[in-house]
Amino acid sequence: MKLDKTIAQQIVSRTMKIIAKSVNVMDENGIIIASGDPNRLRQRHTGAVLALREKRTIEIDATLAKQWNYEAQPGINLPIHYLGHTFGVVGISGVPDEVRRYAELVKMTAELIVEQNVLLEQERWQRRYKEEFLLQLVQGKADAQAAQQAALFALDLNRPYVVVIIKLLASSMESLRELVGYLELSRLDLHLAVSALDEIVILQSAESAACGTQILSAQLLPPTINPQQLKIAFGCPMGGLDGIAVSYRTALSTLNYGRRIAPKKQTYRYQEYKLPALLDGLSDWQLAEITRILQPLYAADEKRVLYKTLQTYFSSNCDPARSAKKLFIHSNTLRYRLSKIEQLTQLSFNKIDEKFMLYLATLLKT
Repeated sequence: MKLDKTIAQQIVSRTMKIIAKSVNVMDENGIIIASGDPNRLRQRHTGAVLALREKRTIEIDATLAKQWNYEAQPGINLPIHYLGHTFGVVGISGVPDEVRRYAELVKMTAELIVEQNVLLEQERWQRRYKEEFLLQLVQGKADAQAAQQAALFALDLNRPYVVVIIKLLASSMESLRELVGYLELSRLDLHLAVSALDEIVILQSAESAACGTQILSAQLLPPTINPQQLKIAFGCPMGGLDGIAVSYRTALSTLNYGRRIAPKKQTYRYQEYKLPALLDGLSDWQLAEITRILQPLYAADEKRVLYKTLQTYFSSNCDPARSAKKLFIHSNTLRYRLSKIEQLTQLSFNKIDEKFMLYLATLLKT
């Protein structure tokens, strides 16, 4: 443990709020790195050097200060300990008889601040390590020791998990930090990592009753964040090391397709967009070839009446009665339009592969 200037300044600032005396903090070499008197910074403090060498409290009166050619001012200097190690000194300037009553209080405050900073640093390190591990998991880059690493974070890779992606539409460091803090303080069975400045990846147990609902509850959203500024995608429940990476890919594909086809929605689930999510990532030529069959339809249908009819027909599970009802047209009109679509595309609804091609084209056309 090394005492840095930031922690040292915290000690000075907090202790000087308690006592009306100047406080100095010296590092392991006896150099003043924080002080109530800025003019003393970077000076070698003889009393601190002696306190470090002998590991005891050193009191300096006016006589001793004069003998040391005022390399140290009158006051009391106490070694700072943590886990049995001495790594700095805290000094209180003043007549020893006057400041002695503050000595142990200042020393205790300094050591508590040091301990707090050590614990915070450990927590930051653990969080950073966990985030890196989670990102390796969802990206399919975890190594052979993944199970051992997972155990450190209470992750059972034999359980099925759902990967959830939260996309912030208007992201800032402040809003991202707030959202992460709220989610971490929740009681949900989840593990999260920041994957980008506008994206959070969450690993949540599939059996959790909160899956897909409580993440959206008002209690878990900072008041400064509008729920409409978020897009949330849920992947498929999968178990095992490879399964987590698959769940992430399904969540990402669902998010991509959902934002493209239903931009006003906030939440997208893999179960609702399974087929288009599986098709996400087709090469440009494959996508162009599938959607090319709609070009004759677009050319002859400037108002997109036939295209809307085709979409409605498929969204109604190819039920003519439901389709006509949704379109507010007579069943004969529907049959005429479907026949017209067949003529223009040269594909038949009676042939399963051609019908499927039309369905894929409507799914992939943006």
